[in-house]
This record gives sequence, structure tokens and C-alpha cells, in this order.
Amino acid sequence: MNLSIIIITGLSGSGKSTAIDAFEDIGFYCVDNMPVALLPKFLDLPIENDTEIAGFAFVMDLREKGFLPKHSSIFNSIKKKKYSFQIIFLEAEDDILLQRYSQTRRHHPLSQGKSLIEGIRAEREQLKTLRDSADKIIDTSHYNVHELKTVIFDIAQKSKKLMQMRIDILSFGFKYGIPQNSDLIMDVRFLSNPYFIPKLKDLDGLDDAVKRFILDNKNTQIFIQNYLNFLDYLIPLYEKERKAYLTISIGCTGGRHRSVTIANTIFEHLKHQGKLIEIIHRDISR
Repeated sequence: MNLSIIIITGLSGSGKSTAIDAFEDIGFYCVDNMPVALLPKFLDLPIENDTEIAGFAFVMDLREKGFLPKHSSIFNSIKKKKYSFQIIFLEAEDDILLQRYSQTRRHHPLSQGKSLIEGIRAEREQLKTLRDSADKIIDTSHYNVHELKTVIFDIAQKSKKLMQMRIDILSFGFKYGIPQNSDLIMDVRFLSNPYFIPKLKDLDGLDDAVKRFILDNKNTQIFIQNYLNFLDYLIPLYEKERKAYLTISIGCTGGRHRSVTIANTIFEHLKHQGKLIEIIHRDISR
């Protein structure tokens, strides 16, 4: 197994849930509250190097009673097997943790029979050895959710594999409704409509005659060049913002002619750039 293995641990309330959500968003297979004793067994499974998995991220902490006495020997044994293995320890200042707990009204795992601040300090002391052995320590005291996700992305980017943002190109007909999951919608009803050409009416946007009718038009050519330039500018910005999926929807009246041809043109352009991309013609057969 050549994929990266990330252990997310640290103080309760320090942002571990946000961290694992960030890893999941960028293509890691994630497990929260993974029993540490199961980790070697998990890694012994015959897992293929799936191209859609960037790595593995596991949250492990004091919620599991066996974590403290077992983690050191298990982590050391894994490191000796030459895995790409990293421990990320999250922490925050006491007053910040108190504030976060007051906002969520969650129970601290060590606060039974103690005040909240006593539980926080006890956990900090118990995790001191683990903190000292961590590869990366992140103080989340002054990070908001988005800033913490940015930090996590930068760590994940150094792993051997990082999943590309997936782009879905969708053609549709406005008469059947706008796709609800669209990030970008382009209305191409301003283009000349093959529907009103008798010999093209019963064909669709995949047919060569329809494609020639649409793409040989000067207005279409100007539009295509400008829109592709726009996407070439915009997509890297979405990638920079750590977006996992982007859906670009192209609509015409019925979703059979113009939107299909234009969507295919966009698809071929982005595919040529090596993007992780799929295309769906939602209403082509209606």
C-alpha cells in the first residue's frame, strides 16, 4: 500500500472533526473514532491503490479507552513497515476550548466528576507524550473553519496522491427544470436553434449535421472561445479553494440540440487539459 496514512489526534474541541471533513473533501478515505488496535488489521487488508483515493485519515483520541496504553507500540510498528505515516496533533488554548464547549454544550471525555477546565487540563497532560511524538502540531486557537481546512489541504498536498477536483458537465432543457446541483449555469438559448430546421429537428446534438449547424455559426464560435477562456480562468480558482466537485450545466430549451453540442465542446476542451471530468446529457432522449 503506497497511499498516505494520516492519524488525526489531539485535544477534544480542537477541530478534529473539521480536519477529517477537510481530508474527506479532498479525496481521503476517512474513519472517525477508529480503535487503534484495528489499525494494523485494516492496513493488512488487500486494498488496491484505487485512483479515486488520495490516502487514509483516521481520528483517534481519548474517546477510546484503550487508545493511551496501546497507541505508542502500534504506531511504532507501523512506522517500521515503511508506510507513508504521519501523526497530526491538534490543540488550542484553554480559554478557547472553554468557549467552544460553552457554544456546543458537549461533554468533555474527562470532565466526569471534574470541572470542564480540570478535564481539559487532565487531557492535555495525558496526551503530552503523544504530542511530543507528533509529526505536525497545529494550534487551532485562532483559526476559523475555512482557515483550518486550508492548513489541512496544504498538509495533504504533500502526500503522494491528491484527488483532483471532479468536474461534471451537464446538458439540460429549461422546459424540464434547472438541475439543482449546478455550480455554474450557462443558458445557450441565444444560439440558432436546429429544432426549426426540418432535416435536423429529429436529430440531437451528438449528430454531425447538428454539430456543424451550431459550431459553424460565427456567434457560436465567438461565444465558445470566450466561455472556454472564462472556464480556464475560473476552474483553477475553484481548485485553489479546495472544492471537491464542480458541476457546469449548459441549458437550451429542450436539452436535445444546442446544449448537448456546447456541453460536448466544453467536455473535450477540459478533457484535453487532463481534468477529472464526466458528461451527462440529462434530457437528450425526451
